[in-house]
Amino acid sequence: MTDTAKPETAMPETAMPENWVDVASMQSVREKGAVEVVIGSQIIAVFWANGSLFAIDGMCAHQGGPIAKGRVEGGCVTCPWHGWQYELATGIQTVNRQPLQRTYAVRQAGDRVEVLADHSP
Repeated sequence: MTDTAKPETAMPETAMPENWVDVASMQSVREKGAVEVVIGSQIIAVFWANGSLFAIDGMCAHQGGPIAKGRVEGGCVTCPWHGWQYELATGIQTVNRQPLQRTYAVRQAGDRVEVLADHSP
């Protein structure tokens, strides 16, 4: 008698669908240099600096200052409240070199700016 049982096969992993959210026009981001947007409960600062888009947590890790209103220079943003500085690309605080600001994927889609929204509740 032969074994006719079929071998178990792994179920294919299903990737979470990407959730890109339209947040602003490219023109407004370029003109202002930065805009503050809200996606769900997340406040996100979107920047146009050195010819690139960046998106980081819009509330300063220090005391919740409005990061989008900060001064951008040398790839960093300085919070307008108390001067804490963060790298736009990484969210790293420039003094203690710790990643204190969350960064988000951001892209240009035609004349619009999109941010990849968080899938967590």
